Amino acid sequence: MADDQLLHTPPPMPAPLVAFAGEQPPAPAWFDAALAIAPDRSTIVVDGVDIEMLTWGEVGKPGLLFLHGNGAHADWWSFIAPFFAKDWRVAAISWSGMGGSGWREAYSAESFAREIFAATDAAQLEAGGVKPILVGHSFGGFPTLYCGVEHADRLRGIVMVDSSIQPPEKRWKGPPNRPGFGMRVYPTLVEALARFRLAPPQACENLYIADYIARRSLKEADGGWTWKFDPAIWQRFSMPDLGLLLPRIACPAALMWGERSNLMHAETLDYMIGQMPKDVLLVPIPDADHHVMIDQPLAFVAGLRGLLAAWA
Repeated sequence: MADDQLLHTPPPMPAPLVAFAGEQPPAPAWFDAALAIAPDRSTIVVDGVDIEMLTWGEVGKPGLLFLHGNGAHADWWSFIAPFFAKDWRVAAISWSGMGGSGWREAYSAESFAREIFAATDAAQLEAGGVKPILVGHSFGGFPTLYCGVEHADRLRGIVMVDSSIQPPEKRWKGPPNRPGFGMRVYPTLVEALARFRLAPPQACENLYIADYIARRSLKEADGGWTWKFDPAIWQRFSMPDLGLLLPRIACPAALMWGERSNLMHAETLDYMIGQMPKDVLLVPIPDADHHVMIDQPLAFVAGLRGLLAAWA
């Protein structure tokens, strides 16, 4: 996610990729091996808008759908999904308004739900005769939660990953209207990469992951490079009160979070856990901030494998 999304205020964290001047940071062998298991890339049309979809694994295996956070894209899962491709039919999409997907005039919980189930059908996640499991990070956990309430009969389970729902008195009211916000064009790819930061701001030790994600967050534009996300998405977005959805979860569910996450303080966790059904599984990931799959990718994989094995 780019610093252009941070209301044009000086970020407290330095841009992680500046020192590399456009060169790729060295990566460990596990990361290169995961990326070598390349996904099939396709486009599906949902309500007249192209939706980017990535798939791994054999049709007929149980279905697993990864859903990214705000301003991100399907390739946030390209180094995670291969760890599941042996035993699962895996898919990831870019939400409308983000990544390589088209933009909408308006966005809603139900429009995102239609994208989820269109991907379920197109990727044949139910071909093995069992319902799919959704894994949503950050904002991606909100449509995941919505589906776990309103479309629970179509799901085997949901996993929300560091999806923060604040108590009512502290709930976010939405950004101000800023026409043209977020549309800055950088003359070169090197300059654009140098502006990439995680949002909310946090340190990033695994710079090879930040670089991989950043390169796929950009697109060519007149005069250079710009970010792929729709900068006006939050001015054209509607979602029901998420706090009211928490007690209504009607399928197996789990909450994972980074133990250092600035979005999952004790007050937030107490509120969410108190609202959710008592059988929701709780999985804190040690030494991780908000972007759990970047901070501790292998611990995230291990934690998710444990959850899936329990549900099997």
